[in-house]
Amino acid sequence: MVTVVNSKADVLKATAALTVNCNAAKSLQEIMKSNLGPRGTLKMLVGGAGQIKITKDGCALLNEMQIQHPTACMIARAATAQDDMTGDGTTSNVLFIGELMRLSEQYLSEGLHPRMIVEGFDLARQETLKFLEDFKKPVVTRGDAIDREILYSVARTSLKTKLPEDIALKLSDICVDSVLCIDRREIANEPIDLHMVEILTMKHKLVSETRLVQGMVLDHGSRHPDMPEKLENCYILTCNVSFEYEKTEVNSGFFYSSAEQRDKLVESERAFTDDKVKKVIELKRRVCDCEEGKGKSFVVINQKGIDGPSLEAFAKEGIIALRRAKRRNMERYIAFSWVGGLSCWLGSSVLGVRL
Repeated sequence: MVTVVNSKADVLKATAALTVNCNAAKSLQEIMKSNLGPRGTLKMLVGGAGQIKITKDGCALLNEMQIQHPTACMIARAATAQDDMTGDGTTSNVLFIGELMRLSEQYLSEGLHPRMIVEGFDLARQETLKFLEDFKKPVVTRGDAIDREILYSVARTSLKTKLPEDIALKLSDICVDSVLCIDRREIANEPIDLHMVEILTMKHKLVSETRLVQGMVLDHGSRHPDMPEKLENCYILTCNVSFEYEKTEVNSGFFYSSAEQRDKLVESERAFTDDKVKKVIELKRRVCDCEEGKGKSFVVINQKGIDGPSLEAFAKEGIIALRRAKRRNMERYIAFSWVGGLSCWLGSSVLGVRL
C-alpha cells in the first residue's frame, strides 16, 4: 500500500498525533486566555499592508489570525460559528476546549483509549444540558411586563469583556433599547430582524458621544438651503422616480434649423420633469389641506436624483426632499409603516425620522 501526502507536511502516527493535537489546542488557549473578562488585555494586530487593528474581541482575533494547524483551525471555526449564532462566547469556547484537551493528556498518558474520553465528554454534555434545563429561569421578553433589567445585565456581561467599563455601560442601554424598538412580535408576530438596526459611523465624533435614535437616520440631508430644517407630524412619500434631466439610453442626434427649435426642445424636456414635480406638489396640497391633514407637513425621499429647479420648487412648498436614498432604508420605511406620529429633523450631518 502506498500513502501519498504533501511533501512539506509532518507525518505523525498514534500517540505523537494526539500529543500534537493537544498542544495545538493548548497553544490557542494560551493566546486567547489573556483576553477573557473585563480586565482582559488588548492585542494589536498588524496586517500585511501595515494596517493596525487593536481589539480584545475573540472573534476578531480568530478571524484575523492565520492558523495553519488543522486542529487549531477547527477549534477556531467552531468558536466563530458560535459567535455567528449567539454573538458572544468565542473566547470562552476556545478556553474550554483547550482545558478539556489539557485534562485529556493525563488520561492518555495512563493508556486510556481516546474513544472512552470522547464518550465521557458526551455524557458530561448530556448532564450539563439537563442541569441547565432545571437551572434556567424564565424571563418576560415581550409586552408591558418585560424584564428590562435582565436584558441590560446580559448586554453588560457581553460588552464589558470587549469595551472599557464606562462605554460598555452606555452601549448596553443603547443595545437593549434598539432591539426593543424593532420588536414587532406582539403586533405582527414576526421574529426580530436585527438588520433593522444600523450603525452609522461619524468619523468626526467620539465613542463616548454614541447615542440611539429611535427612528430612521439617513446619512445625507437636503440639498437646498431654503428647505425647512425641522418638520413634525409629517406625511412621508417614498418613491423611485427621477426628478432630473436624463440622457437617452440610445445614441441619438438632433439637428435644428433655428435657435427657436432648440429652445422648444429644451422647454419640452424641462416640462417633462416639471410635470412630475407638480404632481407631487398637488399630492402634498391634497393631503395637507384636507380636514385630516391640517397642521401636517410633507417629506419626499427619492431613490433617484432631484435637480436644482425641482429642489427649488419643493422648497417653495415647504417640502423636505432627499435624493439618492439607499434601497435598504426605503425597505425599512415600509416595515415601519405601521408606526404613527412621524416627525423628522435635519441636523448638521444626518437627517432622521423619529418614530
